[in-house]
Amino acid sequence: MTAPADILAAVRAGRTRQLPDLLKPLERAQRRDLLAELKELRRELRAAGWDRWQERDLMSTALLVAGTACQTGAAAAASWIGGRDMRRWRSTPEGALLDVLADRDAAWLGDLAHRLAARPSTVQEDYGLILELVRRADCPMPTTDGCVEGWAMAAGSSRAPLTGTLRGDRHLAAFVPRLFETPEPVGVLTWQCDADDPGHWPTALATLAGEGLLDRTALLVGCTARLLRGGTALQLKPYRAVLEALRPTEEEERGRTADWIALTADAPSPVAGYAQQVLARLAAAGHVTTDGLAEMSAAVLFRPEKKLVRAQLVLLGRRLSRDPAAAPELLPVLGEAFGHADTDIQERALKLAAAHLGDDEALRAALADRAHLLSPLHRARAVEVLGAEAAPEEDTGPYRELLPPPPIPVALEPAPATVEETVELVAAVVNSRTEPVEEYERALDGLVRHAHRDRAALAAALRPALADRYWLDPERRHRYTGDLPGLEHVAAAVLDVGPAGPAPQPLATWRSDCHHTDAAVARHARVAEIARAVRTRPLPFLLATPTLRTGALDPRTLVARLAEYARLGERPAPADFAQALLRVRRDASALPGAAALGTSEGDRLAAWLGEGGRPAAITRRTTPAGYHRYGGNPDRLVLDIGERATVVTEFPAEFGGLGSARRIAGRCWDGEDNESLIALLPEDRETLAAWSLAGVTSCALDDERGGTGILPGLAAAGGPAGPALHLAVATGLGARHPEDRLRAVDALLTLAGRGELDTERLGADLTELVALGTVKTGRLADSLRTAAATGAHATTWAVLGAVLPALLTGSADPRGTGELLETAAECAEQSGAAAPHPAGLAETATRPGRSRLVTQAARLHAALDRNQETATPVAR
Repeated sequence: MTAPADILAAVRAGRTRQLPDLLKPLERAQRRDLLAELKELRRELRAAGWDRWQERDLMSTALLVAGTACQTGAAAAASWIGGRDMRRWRSTPEGALLDVLADRDAAWLGDLAHRLAARPSTVQEDYGLILELVRRADCPMPTTDGCVEGWAMAAGSSRAPLTGTLRGDRHLAAFVPRLFETPEPVGVLTWQCDADDPGHWPTALATLAGEGLLDRTALLVGCTARLLRGGTALQLKPYRAVLEALRPTEEEERGRTADWIALTADAPSPVAGYAQQVLARLAAAGHVTTDGLAEMSAAVLFRPEKKLVRAQLVLLGRRLSRDPAAAPELLPVLGEAFGHADTDIQERALKLAAAHLGDDEALRAALADRAHLLSPLHRARAVEVLGAEAAPEEDTGPYRELLPPPPIPVALEPAPATVEETVELVAAVVNSRTEPVEEYERALDGLVRHAHRDRAALAAALRPALADRYWLDPERRHRYTGDLPGLEHVAAAVLDVGPAGPAPQPLATWRSDCHHTDAAVARHARVAEIARAVRTRPLPFLLATPTLRTGALDPRTLVARLAEYARLGERPAPADFAQALLRVRRDASALPGAAALGTSEGDRLAAWLGEGGRPAAITRRTTPAGYHRYGGNPDRLVLDIGERATVVTEFPAEFGGLGSARRIAGRCWDGEDNESLIALLPEDRETLAAWSLAGVTSCALDDERGGTGILPGLAAAGGPAGPALHLAVATGLGARHPEDRLRAVDALLTLAGRGELDTERLGADLTELVALGTVKTGRLADSLRTAAATGAHATTWAVLGAVLPALLTGSADPRGTGELLETAAECAEQSGAAAPHPAGLAETATRPGRSRLVTQAARLHAALDRNQETATPVAR
């Protein structure tokens, strides 16, 4: 007879295959006793540190099987099988589990199957086990969302053609309707998009519907219902493909007219286009009422997609040609097209109104009421068609530019006044995934101040708050070598944990020219210095604690802190003082106060506020971009940084890298949060921009994401907004992904709102970047269109006025110039900019044809002519 000790030994050894034979002879009471020991073993493994991962990995599967065999209830068994701590990355041991459960009755097995199916986190992995349990129990198959995913995954992963696999599936009728009801699209439906592929789900479902194995009507209803629920174009693509594969008859399409109209209004463009085509066929056959067409048109003409709007105008024109009596119901919806961003669509809508308006004065007045939405380019024609009521009211006031207000400096709250508040803040920062600069600096200063006043009291309150940290665990403390990050390093010193000597520096990065390494070394040097002082001679407070949330430090506050240090007879800590200098705002009016201190630190501060703190020189050059995923080998602009002599020669050695000359060759792949990086040099955003340019350029050339995340912070930081920052913003405007471009637009608008944007410099940078191929004109057009949409028309025009000549005269790639001209024309019309015509504009505007380039050039030419006649001033 098997002893429980033998089973425990097998579990500890990971001998899963032996467990079924060892467990079968056990009586109910023995299993109950063994389960208690298995639960204790599970708790032990859960509490084990990462250093026991091999032991945990060895036992997990065996523990899962043994514990399942000892459970008496299906609910408890399902909970045990679903335990993530025993599964890790391993697949479910289906064979062993089925073997140890072979003696359970059918009702119990069916109950277990349904309970496993109800566990969202593991049901997909357990589908094979659930399927076999259902077969043995001869019970209905559960069809939860996870089961649907598991079933589809199993069917799609078969080597046989999907149609044949589904044809022989006994659960086909139960699962297929659920494909259209899951909250998120079933993953495998999007795997194969080629209709000729043997694994193409839409083709397989349509084939089985044709064979009568699936209900065709249910598929049509399910697909349209799923499309109406909405989602992204990629998510809805397989459901649209099923509809197309089913090839609905005219009668089937006619019965869902209301659904197609709803889809044209709200669905993603591909789905709306499909619904529009269906409705166009029905309308041609006379199956769409005038009311229905008016409802559809009002929704479609409001959409931004030009292709959809043009097709709808054609559909309206055909209906009005066949049925002129429908004009009173259909023509009013053209007012939606009057406000479209594309002036060509506005012109088409106006022509359609002119062709079918007739003598209906009420209808003419209704359209005239919407004529103010038309571009100035079409307003004269609108007056001819709709009458004098279509003429917009004259706006005689100055144009007002809408820019974001300059960021208001927000003062950093003082350090916590009590030990309890300090401990609470330290615990919150240590346990958070990020370290906001303001909370980190306040907590650091609080630790220093209270360690100076009463270190023992601080330690007594701090220890229980950080009890879960590994370096306070007696069994794991031996792994702490003094290299804790940030706040924990100082907290460990307060608690007298770890070595008392100098802490090791952070590991160097593989990129020797990476600025993140130098930033990390400098930050760690200050933390390590503070920790040593806590153990030996606690400082009264920190000099480098910012006065603003951006990380900046007011120079008069620093002078006052140095004066207090002198009064107390304290010597400033070198790294802390170095960080204070890097953060202090360079205000020459504070220089006399610093010089009057009569200390070496006061003299250094005075020199820093003068010429000594001048930022390093930055030079630009062009270098080959190397591999480019979109073909070619375009060059890219890089910025080289000169030496900042004061930092290299007078600061602690750990800060030397921040002032060393740096020749930047490419993107740095190391990471540090942008907020902390800006707080390191909050008054030197030119250096930060030069460091960050390679990452921003990668967003434009290499399909990277997130490199522009630092730009809004730099725009709001201190120091000069010079060539480096403008070049970084210009590059970010051409980033591949919209979210990256939006950050660059935010930076542009912030600089404009602060009065720091040099539009000529930005335009010159954009011209060079477009010529190099770093910035694509289509992406730039999207960025500047977004900026203009916020109300910054004059600012956007000023930038475009510097970019357009190179595009119009042939010295840069002209592709996408039509989009830029459209934005420029809109900005000129809205702002009343009375600027000279950009070089090449007149020649482009008089070219033959009606391409977007030519029509928008003519529009801009006309707008500038009108503006020069009126010369409206700009108010900000």
